[in-house]
Amino acid sequence: MEGHGVEALLAKAEQDEAETLRRITVHKELELEFDLGNLLAVDRNPPTALRSAGPAPEAELQALARDNAQLLINRLWELPSARVDEALVAQLPEPTTRLPREKPLPRPRPLTRWQQFARLKGIRPRKKTNLVWDDASGQWRRRWGYQRARDDTKEWLIEVPGGADPLEDQFAKRMQAKKERVAKNELNRLRNLARAHKQQLPSAAGLRPTGHQSKEELGRAMEVAKVSTASVGRFQERLPKEKAPRGTGKKRKFQPLFGDFAAEKKGQLELLRVMNSKKPQLDVTRATNKQMREEDQEEAAKKRKMSQKGKRKGGRQGPGGKRKGGGSGPPSQGGKRKGGSGGKMHSRPPGLGGKRKGGQRPGGKGRK
Repeated sequence: MEGHGVEALLAKAEQDEAETLRRITVHKELELEFDLGNLLAVDRNPPTALRSAGPAPEAELQALARDNAQLLINRLWELPSARVDEALVAQLPEPTTRLPREKPLPRPRPLTRWQQFARLKGIRPRKKTNLVWDDASGQWRRRWGYQRARDDTKEWLIEVPGGADPLEDQFAKRMQAKKERVAKNELNRLRNLARAHKQQLPSAAGLRPTGHQSKEELGRAMEVAKVSTASVGRFQERLPKEKAPRGTGKKRKFQPLFGDFAAEKKGQLELLRVMNSKKPQLDVTRATNKQMREEDQEEAAKKRKMSQKGKRKGGRQGPGGKRKGGGSGPPSQGGKRKGGSGGKMHSRPPGLGGKRKGGQRPGGKGRK
């Protein structure tokens, strides 16, 4: 009995080993082409199994992908390996397949204004050494930057130049000059970028470096400078009678990239619900305001029309009626007149003119 049990165990072990070898051993008519540097395997065997699979070749596709992946893994195990941080890592060779670029080739950097001038005049740049001799310290130091040679910022005493104000702070003057140089260099850098991209430098205030700005331009420049802060000018000081700037806008607020995912999910679902709903969402306040505005417009149009009709009626005068002044018409027309040589005259019979009430004029309606 024990012999039969041992033989059964051995047979089962051999069967498991054969099954394992069968899983890792794949036979192909044509060998695959491998590029282990890119972890790429190219199978040039004709897909005969896929042609006979019918309309649903999912099982054959999975079997084909499994066999090709197994061949690629078998080749990886043949490579030299090394242990890094308790992990066995294979050393991949250099790739042999040239893959296309994800992004286009970078464009050459455009020349600055000085580089264009130097190329035109044939000026070649001379490379300077980074270290220079410093007589004050008696050692070699950097030409620029921290702990540079001839560093004038470390001086504790500055001689007042001739003709300058003796009460002027020379240290503050030197710091201001440095700030101006830095600002000038930054402006030149922006101009070079704008010239390279064929664009004009943006100017929110509309100022030009001419020195002849109007009062409105200077005021606009001052407003723009005050709101050009992170707080949009909220903490800027104002003069005693200075008015608050108008139309400065509000600082935009953006949602964080990693934050409340539940609120983000709720907002996206609400947006999808509004987009998929067949009935449009009704804004009661906006609809009411629109209706009231239309009624006001209709009322104003009616009043305008009535006033125009009244003006047309008042502009027409018949042969009679009231007239002031010396009277331009003949005296036989009748009617009351003030001034002139005749003074006050009595009216003639209604047929000849004069003031009538409710009378019928020939060829038309009566008029008061």
